Amino acid sequence: MKITDFISAGFSSLLLILAFPNYNFWPFAWFGMIPLFIAIHNKTPLQSFWLGWAQGILFYLGTLSWIINTMVNYGRLPLSVSIFLLIVLALYLGAYTGLFCFFLSCFSHPKVHKWLAASFIWVSLEYVRAHFLTGFPWASLAYSQFNFLSVIQIVDITGIYGLSFLIVFINVIFFLILDYFYSFQPEKMELSIFGNYVGVAVLLIFVTLGYGFWKNFSFGSRTGKKSLKVALLQGNIEQNHKWDPAYQKMVYKTYQDMTLKAAESDPNLIVWPETATPFNFSSDIVNQKKLLQLGKESNSNILFGSPSYTERRKDITLFNSAYLISPEKKVLGRYDKIHLVPFGEYVPLKKLLFFVDKMVTGIGNFGSGTEYTVFSIPDAKLSVLICFEVIFPDLVRRFVKAGAEFLVNITNDAWFGKSAASYQHISMVVFRAVENRRPTIRAANTGITGIIDSRGKIISQTDIFVRDKIIGNIFPENNYRTFYTLYGDIFAIAILFCTIVYGGFNFYRGKRKQRWKKNRSISNS
Repeated sequence: MKITDFISAGFSSLLLILAFPNYNFWPFAWFGMIPLFIAIHNKTPLQSFWLGWAQGILFYLGTLSWIINTMVNYGRLPLSVSIFLLIVLALYLGAYTGLFCFFLSCFSHPKVHKWLAASFIWVSLEYVRAHFLTGFPWASLAYSQFNFLSVIQIVDITGIYGLSFLIVFINVIFFLILDYFYSFQPEKMELSIFGNYVGVAVLLIFVTLGYGFWKNFSFGSRTGKKSLKVALLQGNIEQNHKWDPAYQKMVYKTYQDMTLKAAESDPNLIVWPETATPFNFSSDIVNQKKLLQLGKESNSNILFGSPSYTERRKDITLFNSAYLISPEKKVLGRYDKIHLVPFGEYVPLKKLLFFVDKMVTGIGNFGSGTEYTVFSIPDAKLSVLICFEVIFPDLVRRFVKAGAEFLVNITNDAWFGKSAASYQHISMVVFRAVENRRPTIRAANTGITGIIDSRGKIISQTDIFVRDKIIGNIFPENNYRTFYTLYGDIFAIAILFCTIVYGGFNFYRGKRKQRWKKNRSISNS
């Protein structure tokens, strides 16, 4: 390997970093892998792994640099420790890119050019990363395209993995075009194989964009659909004031005043952010009555986040919850967050990692909910995703499958500070709306609060770290079920299965070929 190989891999990292929020140069994703492909051409599998790992490490260091802010300002960790932990995370996540390059270099079937396997391997590893060790699908390749509405519509069939597959495949095609004319490979590809690749690429682009234009048109007009007016409140409460008893009245009054002001527009639903109440709604009876009274005064349903707990045999379990109350001063339901943030809301393998505290300051270790709750208000049904949950496609679709007609994401992105993370977060929400064809509304403590329609278009949004509100109309979908809602990540699972089967066949064929060569050399001698 040469230093130029690592420079080429590093340039690939830069291009892909720029494709994601908050840079948003999304076209870079369609050719950003080419420098990496050039770097690993004609390399051994182990050499390819090192180059891919280097590329992955640099990419995640650039994309996830906001984690340092969370650990320093809210986890109260020294800067040196925070940087070290970010590097450890980047080493882990970057290993997936290393494995991608390693396995790609292992494929050598003579009748099927090895680059055909690239999309299959990438999607397989991306799917594993989204599920292994509770999963971390942040910055999956498809999310770079959240602004490209015509291309993202395909995810209501394939999920994000279909789009990732297409992006990698187009990168491969561009690389092969360069290869054909500049011959990076030791043997030039046959014209017929080259033509087949280009033909398949053109067909995939044509089908994807055609489907996208059709869905954009069909979901762009909501004539005859009944609308629902919503008010989304962004209190912009400083994180270090949120749970300080001295600021409790101030925090509550902020949301009280914003609620009464929003009520003048007569919304059907008013939404507060995650853990917006500076008290435990389930146990603080005095403040509970005040909040129920506010629902009556505003003459609107109010959805808000609050910690809660259950007590069984003197064993208390805390939950990160969402409540819905009505103008009739009734609690219509509670949802307990299912997918918790590791080291943020709980410590995984606590008995083994007894020396590790949570990364952020909170009120205790939370328990995980078990119910895919669907709330009912007049004219619509809704489900709530709390913060981190919205980045998990398979979790979100289960709420829609259970009957949700629109989705609500409540979050507190103050942990991220003034970084790209808030923009990366809402970009993933866009895909949940498209996958399930459900309008999605989002209330964040410090931004980004917004309304996203069922095409994935961000209709309106706030800035970060400002006190603001959004009032607008959405169109709940009550009958339509997408292929993705019904069957989930069947595309990714099928790709993973094919990759394993073909990988096993390729490995077996290689071993048999080695034995044949060995036997032949023995017989000749």
